[in-house]
Amino acid sequence: MNALRAFEAAARHLNFARAAAELHVTPGALSHQIRALEAQLGEALFVRQARGVALSAAGLRLQPGLQAGFALIREACSDWRRRQRDAAVLVLSAPPGFTRQWLAPRLHHFVQAHPNLELRVAASAAYVDLHGSDVDLALRYAPLDAPARQPDLHWTRLAQDELLAVFSPALGQQQGDELGRLPLLHDEQLAGDPEVPSWRHWLRAAGLPARRATAGGLRFSATEHAIAAALQGAGLLLAHRLLVQDELNSARLVEAMPLGQPLRLPVPRAYFLVRSALKPQRAAAQALVAWVMQELVSQA
Repeated sequence: MNALRAFEAAARHLNFARAAAELHVTPGALSHQIRALEAQLGEALFVRQARGVALSAAGLRLQPGLQAGFALIREACSDWRRRQRDAAVLVLSAPPGFTRQWLAPRLHHFVQAHPNLELRVAASAAYVDLHGSDVDLALRYAPLDAPARQPDLHWTRLAQDELLAVFSPALGQQQGDELGRLPLLHDEQLAGDPEVPSWRHWLRAAGLPARRATAGGLRFSATEHAIAAALQGAGLLLAHRLLVQDELNSARLVEAMPLGQPLRLPVPRAYFLVRSALKPQRAAAQALVAWVMQELVSQA
């Protein structure tokens, strides 16, 4: 094989010194390999000239097949290296709010458990094409019947959503009727869908004046900004439980209890991890799904 590689390189360059440099051998060693090949074939492959070498008739017959063969070998090796590199990369698409509030603080634990894996997180509210893109998994906040409506995708349900009201402990022990005096913070991402409960629903269930839901206040187009305002004591926020669970666990936010107990409104939506059902599942993606589910169980 080394002699054939020597001939193929020398035939391409028509220069033994350049061919030897490409193969990281000395020109003398390359000449020795070519002479051994010529002895084996019983024909001279090069015509030695004063200013270099040229292919002999036998060399001209041998070169095309060897050149094509080595090109295929190089392409196969390059493809293998590319597949090995790609196999070590996992791409996850997730909404910015969920990424900021839940994923980003935890994902380093997953990477520590899989040191040979490169995890790329693409934070986007848009639904990516899981069939034609390089995204392996997408976290989606979707209606409960979404899996039945999109059978070309494989859906793993993580947790059903529910809304609760939270505020900063800096505002004091505001519970019961006292909650009615707190300013309301509005996450505009909750608005516009009649199936998703609003401040009006929560206030009515709490026995507080529902008209406060339209009485002005701070409004945010991004969930994470609304949570940041609540953390600073700006008012009472109606929030996704999963997205404020860490703040509740660390007592940076307090759950409102207007009736002396938690008041949570179920939402006909859930968090799912979704992948293409038309492509084979990668082991790394399966490991990430299992890890996320375990994290949710430990957090509950």
